[in-house]
Amino acid sequence: MAICYTTVQREEEIAQILALQSRNLLSAIGPEQASRQGFVTVRHDPEVLRRMNAAFPSVIAKEGDVLAGYCLVMLPAFAPEVPVLAPLFERLEHLSWRGRSLSAGGWFVMGQVCVAEPYRGKGVFDGLYRHLADVCRPHFDFVITEVAERNARSLRAHRRVGFETFHIYDDLTLGERWHIIAWDWH
Repeated sequence: MAICYTTVQREEEIAQILALQSRNLLSAIGPEQASRQGFVTVRHDPEVLRRMNAAFPSVIAKEGDVLAGYCLVMLPAFAPEVPVLAPLFERLEHLSWRGRSLSAGGWFVMGQVCVAEPYRGKGVFDGLYRHLADVCRPHFDFVITEVAERNARSLRAHRRVGFETFHIYDDLTLGERWHIIAWDWH
Protein backbone atom coordinates (compact mmCIF):
# COMPACT_ATOMS: atom_id res chain seq x y z
CA MET A 1 0.00 0.00 0.00
CA ALA A 2 1.27 3.51 -0.80
CA ILE A 3 1.95 6.26 1.70
CA CYS A 4 -0.58 9.11 1.54
CA TYR A 5 0.44 12.59 2.70
CA THR A 6 -2.37 14.76 3.99
CA THR A 7 -3.36 17.01 6.88
CA VAL A 8 -4.95 16.08 10.19
CA GLN A 9 -8.69 15.88 9.67
CA ARG A 10 -10.08 13.50 12.30
CA GLU A 11 -9.94 13.08 16.05
CA GLU A 12 -8.48 9.58 15.76
CA GLU A 13 -5.48 11.07 13.91
CA ILE A 14 -4.78 13.27 16.95
CA ALA A 15 -4.86 10.11 19.10
CA GLN A 16 -2.49 8.35 16.66
CA ILE A 17 -0.06 11.30 16.80
CA LEU A 18 -0.06 11.24 20.61
CA ALA A 19 0.51 7.47 20.66
CA LEU A 20 3.43 7.66 18.20
CA GLN A 21 4.84 10.59 20.15
CA SER A 22 4.67 8.62 23.43
CA ARG A 23 6.57 5.69 21.91
CA ASN A 24 9.39 7.97 20.73
CA LEU A 25 9.88 10.31 23.68
CA LEU A 26 13.44 10.44 24.96
CA SER A 27 12.09 9.31 28.33
CA ALA A 28 10.49 6.21 26.73
CA ILE A 29 13.48 4.87 24.80
CA GLY A 30 16.98 3.90 25.83
CA PRO A 31 20.08 5.99 25.11
CA GLU A 32 21.29 3.58 22.42
CA GLN A 33 18.00 3.76 20.51
CA ALA A 34 17.90 7.55 20.96
CA SER A 35 21.39 7.82 19.47
CA ARG A 36 20.66 5.44 16.61
CA GLN A 37 17.04 6.26 15.76
CA GLY A 38 16.48 9.77 17.09
CA PHE A 39 13.85 10.90 19.59
CA VAL A 40 11.24 13.53 20.37
CA THR A 41 11.38 15.81 23.39
CA VAL A 42 7.93 17.34 23.81
CA ARG A 43 4.84 15.53 25.11
CA HIS A 44 1.93 17.55 23.76
CA ASP A 45 -1.22 18.05 25.77
CA PRO A 46 -4.12 16.56 23.75
CA GLU A 47 -6.27 19.70 23.98
CA VAL A 48 -3.39 21.98 22.95
CA LEU A 49 -2.66 19.67 20.00
CA ARG A 50 -6.33 19.82 18.95
CA ARG A 51 -6.28 23.62 19.04
CA MET A 52 -2.96 23.75 17.17
CA ASN A 53 -4.55 21.68 14.39
CA ALA A 54 -7.67 23.82 14.38
CA ALA A 55 -5.52 26.94 13.93
CA PHE A 56 -3.50 25.37 11.09
CA PRO A 57 -3.62 21.63 10.35
CA SER A 58 -0.50 19.55 10.76
CA VAL A 59 0.80 17.18 8.10
CA ILE A 60 0.63 13.40 8.46
CA ALA A 61 1.72 10.37 6.47
CA LYS A 62 -0.56 7.35 6.45
CA GLU A 63 -0.54 3.89 4.99
CA GLY A 64 -4.20 2.99 5.00
CA ASP A 65 -5.33 3.68 8.55
CA VAL A 66 -1.81 3.40 10.01
CA LEU A 67 0.03 6.61 10.93
CA ALA A 68 3.52 6.50 9.41
CA GLY A 69 4.60 9.94 10.64
CA TYR A 70 3.67 13.52 11.42
CA CYS A 71 4.87 17.15 11.24
CA LEU A 72 3.18 19.43 13.79
CA VAL A 73 2.52 23.02 12.72
CA MET A 74 2.86 25.28 15.77
CA LEU A 75 1.92 28.92 15.33
CA PRO A 76 3.84 31.32 17.64
CA ALA A 77 0.60 32.08 19.52
CA PHE A 78 0.85 28.60 21.08
CA ALA A 79 4.26 29.25 22.67
CA PRO A 80 2.87 29.80 26.19
CA GLU A 81 1.01 26.49 26.03
CA VAL A 82 4.13 24.33 25.53
CA PRO A 83 6.41 25.43 28.39
CA VAL A 84 9.34 23.20 27.41
CA LEU A 85 9.67 25.31 24.23
CA ALA A 86 9.84 28.61 26.17
CA PRO A 87 13.65 28.94 25.73
CA LEU A 88 13.25 28.61 21.96
CA PHE A 89 10.53 31.23 21.71
CA GLU A 90 12.40 33.61 24.03
CA ARG A 91 15.41 33.46 21.72
CA LEU A 92 13.35 33.84 18.57
CA GLU A 93 12.10 37.23 19.81
CA HIS A 94 15.67 38.55 19.52
CA LEU A 95 17.01 36.69 16.49
CA SER A 96 17.04 37.38 12.79
CA TRP A 97 17.52 35.07 9.84
CA ARG A 98 18.94 36.10 6.50
CA GLY A 99 18.82 39.72 7.59
CA ARG A 100 15.14 39.59 8.57
CA SER A 101 14.02 40.08 12.17
CA LEU A 102 11.88 37.15 13.26
CA SER A 103 9.56 39.63 14.95
CA ALA A 104 8.35 40.49 11.41
CA GLY A 105 6.45 37.17 11.26
CA GLY A 106 5.83 35.07 8.16
CA TRP A 107 6.96 31.83 9.83
CA PHE A 108 5.83 29.07 12.19
CA VAL A 109 7.58 26.51 14.37
CA MET A 110 7.75 22.86 13.45
CA GLY A 111 6.27 21.69 16.73
CA GLN A 112 7.67 18.21 16.22
CA VAL A 113 8.34 15.69 13.47
CA CYS A 114 8.34 11.94 13.97
CA VAL A 115 8.36 8.88 11.72
CA ALA A 116 7.18 5.50 13.03
CA GLU A 117 9.99 2.97 13.24
CA PRO A 118 8.76 0.62 10.45
CA TYR A 119 8.73 3.58 8.03
CA ARG A 120 12.17 5.02 8.77
CA GLY A 121 14.66 5.08 5.93
CA LYS A 122 11.87 4.88 3.34
CA GLY A 123 11.53 8.56 2.41
CA VAL A 124 8.63 9.35 4.75
CA PHE A 125 10.52 12.16 6.55
CA ASP A 126 11.27 13.87 3.23
CA GLY A 127 7.72 13.25 2.01
CA LEU A 128 6.26 14.83 5.15
CA TYR A 129 8.36 17.94 4.67
CA ARG A 130 7.59 18.16 0.93
CA HIS A 131 3.89 18.04 1.70
CA LEU A 132 4.33 20.51 4.55
CA ALA A 133 6.00 22.96 2.17
CA ASP A 134 3.19 22.52 -0.38
CA VAL A 135 0.50 23.15 2.26
CA CYS A 136 2.24 26.00 4.08
CA ARG A 137 4.10 27.90 1.32
CA PRO A 138 1.05 30.01 0.38
CA HIS A 139 0.73 31.16 4.01
CA PHE A 140 4.30 31.31 5.37
CA ASP A 141 7.77 32.22 4.09
CA PHE A 142 9.68 29.70 6.17
CA VAL A 143 9.58 27.23 9.06
CA ILE A 144 11.78 27.21 12.16
CA THR A 145 12.53 24.40 14.57
CA GLU A 146 15.18 23.34 17.01
CA VAL A 147 16.96 20.02 17.26
CA ALA A 148 19.07 18.73 20.13
CA GLU A 149 22.69 18.46 19.02
CA ARG A 150 22.89 14.88 20.27
CA ASN A 151 19.96 13.97 17.99
CA ALA A 152 22.38 13.61 15.08
CA ARG A 153 19.98 11.58 12.92
CA SER A 154 17.37 14.35 13.08
CA LEU A 155 19.92 17.10 12.36
CA ARG A 156 21.16 15.21 9.28
CA ALA A 157 17.62 14.60 8.03
CA HIS A 158 16.64 18.25 8.49
CA ARG A 159 19.73 19.44 6.63
CA ARG A 160 18.98 17.00 3.83
CA VAL A 161 15.54 18.54 3.19
CA GLY A 162 16.91 22.10 3.26
CA PHE A 163 17.09 23.38 6.85
CA GLU A 164 20.04 25.56 7.85
CA THR A 165 21.35 26.18 11.37
CA PHE A 166 21.30 29.87 12.24
CA HIS A 167 21.71 29.82 16.02
CA ILE A 168 23.07 27.38 18.62
CA TYR A 169 22.47 27.69 22.36
CA ASP A 170 22.85 25.70 25.55
CA ASP A 171 19.79 25.09 27.72
CA LEU A 172 21.30 24.54 31.15
CA THR A 173 17.95 23.48 32.61
CA LEU A 174 17.68 20.51 30.25
CA GLY A 175 21.42 20.02 29.79
CA GLU A 176 21.05 20.16 26.01
CA ARG A 177 22.75 22.08 23.22
CA TRP A 178 20.15 23.12 20.65
CA HIS A 179 20.45 24.04 16.97
CA ILE A 180 17.80 26.52 15.84
CA ILE A 181 17.26 25.80 12.17
CA ALA A 182 15.11 27.25 9.41
CA TRP A 183 13.97 26.28 5.93
CA ASP A 184 13.15 29.04 3.47
CA TRP A 185 10.58 28.14 0.79
CA HIS A 186 11.06 31.20 -1.41
